[in-house]
Amino acid sequence: MTDPKLPRDEAEASTELARLATEIARHNALYHGEDAPEISDAEYDALVRRNSAVEAAFPQLIRADSPSTLVGAAPSGHLAKVAHARAMMSLDNAFSDEDVAEFVGRVRRFLKLDDDIPVALTAEPKIDGLSCSLRYEKGRLVQALTRGDGTTGEDVTANARTIADIPETLAGDAPAVFEIRGEIYMAKADFTALNARLLAEAEGTGKDARQFANPRNAAAGSLRQKDAAVTATRPLRFLVHGWGEASALPGDTQTAVIRAIEGWGLPVADGFTRCQTIPDALAVYARIEAARADLPFDIDGVVYKVDRLDWQVRLGQVAKAPRWAIAHKFPAERAQTTLLDIDIQVGRTGKLTPVAKLEPVTVGGVVVRNATLHNADEIARLGARPGDRVVVQRAGDVIPQIVEVLTRDDPRPAFVFPDHCPRCGSEAVAEAGEVDVRCTGGLVCPAQRLERLRHFVGRAALDIDSLGVERLKLFLDLGWIAEPADIFRLAAHREELLAMKGWKPTSVDALLAAIAAKREPDAARLLFALGIRHVGQVTARDLMKMFATLPALRAASEAARGGDEQALGQFGLIEGVGPAVVAALGDFFHEPHNQRLWDDLLAQVSPPAYVHETRASEVSGKTVVFTGTLETMSRDEAKAQAEALGARVAGSVSARTDLVVAGPGAGSKLKKAADLGVRVVDEAGWANIVAAAD
Repeated sequence: MTDPKLPRDEAEASTELARLATEIARHNALYHGEDAPEISDAEYDALVRRNSAVEAAFPQLIRADSPSTLVGAAPSGHLAKVAHARAMMSLDNAFSDEDVAEFVGRVRRFLKLDDDIPVALTAEPKIDGLSCSLRYEKGRLVQALTRGDGTTGEDVTANARTIADIPETLAGDAPAVFEIRGEIYMAKADFTALNARLLAEAEGTGKDARQFANPRNAAAGSLRQKDAAVTATRPLRFLVHGWGEASALPGDTQTAVIRAIEGWGLPVADGFTRCQTIPDALAVYARIEAARADLPFDIDGVVYKVDRLDWQVRLGQVAKAPRWAIAHKFPAERAQTTLLDIDIQVGRTGKLTPVAKLEPVTVGGVVVRNATLHNADEIARLGARPGDRVVVQRAGDVIPQIVEVLTRDDPRPAFVFPDHCPRCGSEAVAEAGEVDVRCTGGLVCPAQRLERLRHFVGRAALDIDSLGVERLKLFLDLGWIAEPADIFRLAAHREELLAMKGWKPTSVDALLAAIAAKREPDAARLLFALGIRHVGQVTARDLMKMFATLPALRAASEAARGGDEQALGQFGLIEGVGPAVVAALGDFFHEPHNQRLWDDLLAQVSPPAYVHETRASEVSGKTVVFTGTLETMSRDEAKAQAEALGARVAGSVSARTDLVVAGPGAGSKLKKAADLGVRVVDEAGWANIVAAAD
């Protein structure tokens, strides 16, 4: 569990935010991309809350790859990838009645609503399933996509057609284009019956039965089958919760549109309700929570949405979530069991993660056997040792969280966290200001070498589909690869591969073609693929937006490490890139081993200059400052508009400022703009800029 105390200074805060960004992104990929979560919902939510708390205390250190900007994970490799017409967003979470009241308060402040104007909400159960978008054209189903990373999903059209709840044609008079969004799930009883059937089918075959851990994983695995005939044998269902692209809307409220969709023949949750006040919404939450155990499907909370669609449009969204919706999560479920052992696992970055091995116990209808213990500090805080009786909790996923050790006062030795890597024997240390212990072996560590190469070819990085972990293991064992550049030299081993059992010309040539296709990779993906500390997917993209080419980034990083003011100024223009990122880049390029690895890799690949597509406007790529009182919109709404036009929003005027939008009461910032000769417009002038954008 995360230490509730806030960091003492910016350096400590920057380090923790970097750690949280990396850890949360990894769990997102496991949950959304691989249907293989390692932590519970409650544990994941605790990480996100900790990140938000540190960001609130140190807003100047908010990272470009902050978990508050990320949605889901990159889609998997075996299904076709398709861009969403409108992004499929995630939801922010509320954990108390006070959080819900604050959500409504934020809506009021953003829209500048008087206290006597009601903010009606819709409330509905939050289904624990797999998000899916169904595109209907002229009333006929033409495409079904998973959420994926929010911008790109997987094409599961053939599979979705096998689900009885999803009609091939809509009843009634639907718009020409309408995307219906909801959750594909498996009912509890159907899940139990499916596992029993899979077990029965495996009897007598000598093969292990495929058993799903929970209904959510069963639904995800069933929908994402290569063969739709397999999906057709699985008892999948669908519930509507919203919509995406639409040529017209059959109403001006959330309630009206959802009821119209229901009239077209798609199922809506029985608990869907319109609430006039906050107490009404909380009453719905209490009613649904009380009925939770008796519902036919798993839920982990209640979703509230602002009912008026014109307000939804004005509220817009932050990086990953709409401002007009929030998920009110249920408390975690708990049980007691025995901690059998503490296993130390080594991750791709060298982090030593302790995993609790548990006596199997049923929590909330799911048998759990493992729990992460985070780090040495968490083990010490809990006083956990093998043999202890512990309290575990879960909230929707497979692996729970240990929240209490009941036998910590028993007279037995404390658990000793290793100071050397269990895989390679290298020294394992924690950097100053960090709690995580990491192996210092780098690529000499077998655990890191495989995982670093796996990360390099992974979907979010270079995305070489044909080069999975088993093939990476084979090539590592053969000594053919040790570093990223070696992957592009595998063609030299073609004849040796053909001579090996199980390899045929078609499979060998397909692999080599997949590798060759990545010799001109996207620069941001290649940068992320290198696994530089603190450089996540979003940060890599933002860095490339600024520097365009990797040699330019390297030159700026080396100059910044030497204290060059111009280079430091360039990094300072990138929102969310703080001292920790700049230091990590400088350290990476200063290390001789990394210089050799970098030069060797760029001798094999030629990434083109990075091009960032934005909505065209006269402020695209420019820095805008808002000052004074805005009369037609809130400051947050104005900032959201500017970012949508490709502009950067700064809080102060400087020589790098391109435009100042000044409302009544503008003071020192307006004067400084005049002194520097910066262009100034009023709110009406800004509205003209927005209206003129493509």
